[in-house]
Amino acid sequence: MIELINNALVFRFPRVHSEATCTIDFQRTLRIPDDHREYPLPPGLGRFPVEHVDDFAERLPESWRQHGGVMIPMYQSEAMWVNFSGKYPCAVKIAAGKINAVSGKAWSNELSADPQDYVVIPEQPWLDGFNVSEDHIRQFVAMPLGEGHTAEEQITDEAQYGGLQIVVYPMKPEAYEQYRSRKQMVVEHLCCYSLDMDLEMGLAPGGLMKQEIYEDEYGIDSWDQEHGSRCFVHIANSATYETIVGRKPPHEPPTAKEYTAAGLPWFEYYADTKTLEGSNILGGLTSLAAKVIEKTGKPLQDNAPVEPKLVKEIHSNNIVREGEF
Repeated sequence: MIELINNALVFRFPRVHSEATCTIDFQRTLRIPDDHREYPLPPGLGRFPVEHVDDFAERLPESWRQHGGVMIPMYQSEAMWVNFSGKYPCAVKIAAGKINAVSGKAWSNELSADPQDYVVIPEQPWLDGFNVSEDHIRQFVAMPLGEGHTAEEQITDEAQYGGLQIVVYPMKPEAYEQYRSRKQMVVEHLCCYSLDMDLEMGLAPGGLMKQEIYEDEYGIDSWDQEHGSRCFVHIANSATYETIVGRKPPHEPPTAKEYTAAGLPWFEYYADTKTLEGSNILGGLTSLAAKVIEKTGKPLQDNAPVEPKLVKEIHSNNIVREGEF
C-alpha cells in the first residue's frame, strides 16, 4: 500500500511485517554548476509538492492515466534529490525514463546483485543523481523530452517515458529479526514518474557531485521480492503544473552562485560503508552543459563555477541536510 502524506510517499507492507514502513520524498535543491569540477552536497530547499494523478485525470494525457501514480513540478533551473527515511530495511530501485540510475541498464522489476542495481535503506540516506563513477554522481536535472538531453534519450535514442520509476522491496521478516537490534534504519519504497510528449519532462545528467552509493551488506536474498510496491511519478514543467492543478508551483530556487554568495552551507557526508563502482553506461553520458553546447553552440545559462566557502560535515548518525533561512 502506498499513501501520499504531506508531499511524501509512504510505503507500508503489513503482510510482511507490522514495522515494514518507509517514506520517500523529493527535495528541491540548487542546480550545481556543470563544469566538470566536483562539488559537495547542496542543501535541501524543501519538498516538491506532490499531487495524485487521479485527482486531475480529465486534464491529463492518456499515458499519465495509464501509469497512475503522482506528479511533481520542476523548473529547469533547479535539481532534485530523492530522500529516504524509515526504520525498516528496504531495497529501492530508481530509474529515470526506465534507465536504472545505479546500473545504467534498462528497467526491470527484479533486483540484480551483479551488478547491484538498487540502493539499500537505511545505509543510503538519499540519492542525488546518476551513478557515473565510484563516489560520484551527476545531478538529476529536468529537461523536456524530445530534445535529446535526458539519460533515457542518450542511451535508448527514444523519448518514451520520462519521469522517475521507483520500486521498493522490504526485508524478509526472518532477516529483519536478525538485524532489528540496529538503532536506526531507513526504508523506502519505489515509485515511477512520467509525462506525455509535449508535456513530459525527463531527467538529464547535470553537474558532478561527490556522493557514494553503498553496497548491499545484507545480501540479495534478504529482500522479499514477492511484496514490492511501485508508483509512477510524473514530472511536469512549472507552466504545465499550474494549468493542471490550478496553483502556482513553488518559487524558483536561487542559483548556485547566489546561494554561495550569501554564505550559506554546502555539505559533505561520511559513512563507513563499502561503496559501489560507477556504471560504465552512465559514465558515458554527455552532461547537460555539454549537450547544450553541442546542440546550440551556446553555453548553459546560470552555469558559472562557484567556490563553496562553508562546507559542513555530516555523518550517518546525525543526518540533516537543510539550508539556513
